[in-house]
Order: sequence, then C-alpha cells, then structure tokens
Amino acid sequence: MTTSPLPTLRFAPSPNGYLHLGHAYCALQNERVAAKLGGQLLLRIENIDLDRCRRDYEAAIFEDLAWLGLSWQEPVRRQSEHFSDYACALEDLTGRGLLFPCFCSRADIARAVNAASDRPRDPDGTPLYPGTCKTMGADERAQRLASGQHAALRINMDEALAAAGMRLGWCEYGEEDESRDVTAEPALWGDAVIGRRDIPTSYHIAVVVDDHIQGVTDVVRGQDLFNATSLHRLLQALLGYDAPRYHHHKLLRDKGGEKLSKSTRAKAMRSLRNEGVSANELRRRLGFA
Repeated sequence: MTTSPLPTLRFAPSPNGYLHLGHAYCALQNERVAAKLGGQLLLRIENIDLDRCRRDYEAAIFEDLAWLGLSWQEPVRRQSEHFSDYACALEDLTGRGLLFPCFCSRADIARAVNAASDRPRDPDGTPLYPGTCKTMGADERAQRLASGQHAALRINMDEALAAAGMRLGWCEYGEEDESRDVTAEPALWGDAVIGRRDIPTSYHIAVVVDDHIQGVTDVVRGQDLFNATSLHRLLQALLGYDAPRYHHHKLLRDKGGEKLSKSTRAKAMRSLRNEGVSANELRRRLGFA
C-alpha cells in the first residue's frame, strides 16, 4: 500500500534586498494553502548569485517572516550549499546531448540578434538565441573548453523535446480550488541558458532540483513565473521528476501599474514595521486577516 506524500510548499526568496509587500503576499499565500491542505511550509534561501546576495539580507528575511507570524520546517535549504546537486543534473543532461556549451558573450549575441531584427522573442521579451554555438564541431568545443574558456550551458530545445517524448503540462489551480490542465510550451524559450557562465547553475535548474529533493508537491508563486513553468516542466520530465501542482497568484502593483520589486525600490516590510504598522494590520491589508 502506498501513501500520498505530505503536501509540501515552499517560500523561496533571494537575499539580495529587503522583503517588500509582494514577498509578504506570496509568503502568506503559501502559508494559507499549506494550512488548507494540511501540509507543511518550507523556507528556501535562493542565493546562487553570490555577488548580489548578502548575509544581512538573509538574516532580515528570517526576522521579517517571524514578525509576520510565519513558521517553517527546519532545516532551511540554502542553494549556495548545494551547487553539487545542480552540477549532477547538468552533467546528466549534458551527457545525454541535451545541453551544449555556448561561448558567446552578451555583445556577441546582441550583434547576431541585431542583424535579424525580426527575430522571435521569449516570454520575457528577450530575442531568442540565434544558435551561434549550437552547430559548433566537437573538436572546437573541446579545444575551447580545454583552453579554459568559460561557457554557459544552453538547452538544445529540439533534442530536449524529442527526448521528453510526451505532451507536457501541469495542473494549475486557483483561489477557489478550481483547477485546469495547462499545456506546457517550452519551445517558446528557445535554447535557454540552464547553466550560467558566471555561476555553475541557473535559476531554472536549481529550482527544479530543489523542489524534487525537498519533495515539494505544490508550488505557489507569482503570475510573473507562469511562463517559466513550461521550461521547468521540460526539465522535470528530462530528469525523471514528478510534477508539482502549481498556483500562480496575482501580483501586487504600484500606483503606476508596475509589479512591486526590489529593482523599483518597493517599500520594505521593515520600513512599515518602523512606521508602527503591526503584523496583524499588514495581514489585513493583504487580505489574510
């Protein structure tokens, strides 16, 4: 007799700035769904970008979430301590011919893209990779790597889709438990970067590996990551991982209609605390009384 896994959710901020109301909303959504499912909530620190992520921001995450009244299972997974897990997944995919090294700089790609102004774009609005290194011969690749040239790892989308060999999709559910089947469209991303030049992983492979290792059954995150789920479903299928269920919630926006983000200097939770706003008041403002 088999038993269903304990419903497991995760809130996974990056310590590259202070948490703002958008983070609070996502964390509280995860708390609500975990409680509704009778499951558990994990906290993951997504700090693969060692240049931008800082320990003081990480400490502030713990402080802000505790003030908000959240609790989570221990231990907390810090991505910077698990690069070997991501390396194993990348080696698996590379060994199967599903990833290829790309030596192009951003300037190289920009020049190639500018030469074809009508080039299609990925869901983030970036022109699709023109395939410069995709047809490079094995000898030249080996020579460049042996000489110490740094390369990103890109997915060979055509080969990856053939290897997956199935119709990919996921179960998407909303606020009222209504669910629908969504067809994944990973080809929209083209030959996306799966291993970065400057970091021995990427957000895409790290989040997929982490969710698998941590037994995440339900991913609750913002609508801005809805399209990335297509690429994540392809990676899950290629690595033999089960697919979580997904809920992509609405985004909080400023008066100008832009989503709240650190890059636009959205007001931090700790600033509201310093102004005397209580955790209960903040929960009420966000609809989690």
